[in-house]
Amino acid sequence: MASEKFNFGFLIFFLCYGILISTQCLGNICVPKEHVALFVFGDSFFDVGNNNYINTTTDLLANYPPYGETFFKYPSGRFSDGRVIPDFIAEYAKLPLIQPYLFPGSQLYINGVNFASAGAGALVETHQGLVTDLKTQLTYLKNVKKVLRQRLGDEETTTLLAKAVYLINIGGNDYFVENSSLYTHEKYVSMVVGNLTTVIKRIHEIGGRKFGILNQPSFGCFPIIKALVNGTKSGSCIEEYSALAKVHNTKLSVELHNLTKQIKGFKYSYFDLYHLSFEVISNPSKFGLKEGGVACCGSGPYNGYHSCGGKREVKDYDLCDNPSEYLLFDSTHPTEAGSRIISQYMWSGNQTITGPYNLKTLFEE
Repeated sequence: MASEKFNFGFLIFFLCYGILISTQCLGNICVPKEHVALFVFGDSFFDVGNNNYINTTTDLLANYPPYGETFFKYPSGRFSDGRVIPDFIAEYAKLPLIQPYLFPGSQLYINGVNFASAGAGALVETHQGLVTDLKTQLTYLKNVKKVLRQRLGDEETTTLLAKAVYLINIGGNDYFVENSSLYTHEKYVSMVVGNLTTVIKRIHEIGGRKFGILNQPSFGCFPIIKALVNGTKSGSCIEEYSALAKVHNTKLSVELHNLTKQIKGFKYSYFDLYHLSFEVISNPSKFGLKEGGVACCGSGPYNGYHSCGGKREVKDYDLCDNPSEYLLFDSTHPTEAGSRIISQYMWSGNQTITGPYNLKTLFEE
């Protein structure tokens, strides 16, 4: 009997010891040793509800049905029928859903936080006063660092921020506002990319080292552009709108490569959303979808008018029966199925689509 008791006690000790050596404690919160936080910056592709808590226009809100209908069963503020890209990246990284920074109530920030705001741009002037622009999102990260230092101390905060991944999608809105017409394409792209790279440098100064950056999609293939420019003439992409994205993507790629020489410890995953979006829109069946170029929710040609939910200027809209068959939920934003496809390539894609690292590698390093 004594031997049995000893074995049982040893087992309890062994299990507890195993838990201890496989976890790390940040303040009074213990997390797995491989735990890596996720901080999210960007626009409506990444917004998980921040715009619900600012004074903005209905155009920049998704807090009404049918948004959120499939996964959350209520409109969460995400421009999708369900989850968006950061939600999937968090899942793959074994993190819970990352909360919006402006969500009222206390937050721990141990897992990271999401600063993204629908309509935001790299330039302060883009939808100024209606969004949380990228510069303000950076300010929020500084606030988070102060809170973490108070709770965890300097050393653990430094470690958490250095191990974290900083996911950024920004720039698209900058190219579809009036101020873009005041400059040549080259000059304007230089301003947008310059602001983005400046923010990356500032995040590095705050303590960030690992970045996931998306380039701009093939704008000219999106229903909103085809409906406004082509009407019902043709389903083909509008080359001139995609050309601007190409200029942005080329410049951004060069600047990110330069940053590896300029700032110590900088590592990044540059994701080619341009070519993936073109491929999925052109060949949806290759990705398990039925429809790539028509939105699930909206009105007009290709459901390209931004009317999903009937709360904006155009009140009438159509809604598909099964969003999981579509790449796009509304005129510009992916369905949950679309976001899942993009996220999978971001997470584990090879260097033809994401490099020099994929996100899985960044989280594991």
